Amino acid sequence: MNYFSSNFKLGILGGGQLGKMLLHDTRKFDIQTYVLDPSEEAPCKIACNQFFQGDLMDFDTVYKFGKKVDILTFEIELVNLDALTQLEEEGVPVYPSPKTLKLIQNKGIQKDFYTQHNIPTAPYQRFENLENLKSAINSQQSTLQLPFVWKCTEFGYDGNGVKVVRKVADLDELPNVECIAEAMIPFKNELAVIVCRNPSGEIKTYPVVEMEFHPEANQVEYVICPARIDEEVAQKARAIALNVSQQFHHVGLLAVEMFQTENDEILVNEVAPRPHNSGHYSIEASYTSQFENHLRAILDLPLGNTDSKVAGIMVNLVGEENFSGNVIYENIEKILDWDGVTPHIYGKKQTRPFRKMGHVTIVNEDVNEARKIAEEVKNTIRVISEK
Repeated sequence: MNYFSSNFKLGILGGGQLGKMLLHDTRKFDIQTYVLDPSEEAPCKIACNQFFQGDLMDFDTVYKFGKKVDILTFEIELVNLDALTQLEEEGVPVYPSPKTLKLIQNKGIQKDFYTQHNIPTAPYQRFENLENLKSAINSQQSTLQLPFVWKCTEFGYDGNGVKVVRKVADLDELPNVECIAEAMIPFKNELAVIVCRNPSGEIKTYPVVEMEFHPEANQVEYVICPARIDEEVAQKARAIALNVSQQFHHVGLLAVEMFQTENDEILVNEVAPRPHNSGHYSIEASYTSQFENHLRAILDLPLGNTDSKVAGIMVNLVGEENFSGNVIYENIEKILDWDGVTPHIYGKKQTRPFRKMGHVTIVNEDVNEARKIAEEVKNTIRVISEK
């Protein structure tokens, strides 16, 4: 099929920053794009060929949108699965497939998948709702031990839907929804590996990255590539990520988030079947960015080189606490004067505390030097609002 400068139409469900960055590559290749998003102010709106406003969880909206395009992909997991399944049955290729998404969309089902396929993961228990979890804790036979990590099984994102439960009273702050209770694992590092795979079965992994989290927001503050770990551990992480990808039969990108335990075991935390925050560094630091490789994968084109040209660190730009409203990026002109520093602004007009508003990539021959500059970037730029 001729994708370039032709009548071919690629449909993207979700119009956020991931879609916007993907559109950079569709424009580079002159591939027509249609985007569906609930927000009139979606970041993708400025960069696609046609924009449609609508509910991603509504069957008819997603189905009708899918019938307008030749191939469908998504940049957010919260989409109507039944509509995707119907479209696939009627001959519209959907990547990753609804079968893959069904195993990932619900974190309880996702965790069960790991245990069924002997993929190492932290011990956990599933609960229909918070009341059942409370009953289990109060039961004499309970094997649940405090502290543990509570996760809602659906609709969680960017630190929302995850909470460390240190005492029983902490449960009173949580919603009464389906959830899992996961054992707290002492770990040295949180790692991630992005795997790309096309329908022909060609598969590649990006280097292992290391993630540093904000202690309160439970959001990634820094992504460091390459991860500062032993080569043996890196190889083990890449091998596990490849296995996870093959078990899910996914097409496109799969971000596999993992823990490196105190004794260097690798445990899979969770996956995302799309471009991912842990791969943003690749725009500047890799031979082929994660977004270009997602595009190559879903179009069944040869995958690009996933190696890094240089060390890369990504700093997330999030809304500062106590600021909500029309966004202002304070001191951005200062960081523009620094070598190897590239800001990406997502196009969200309204900021609020901890909302992802952009990121900055720092590239340097020396990963430790890049990490120092990243700290300076973090301490210089502020995402605030008009007074």
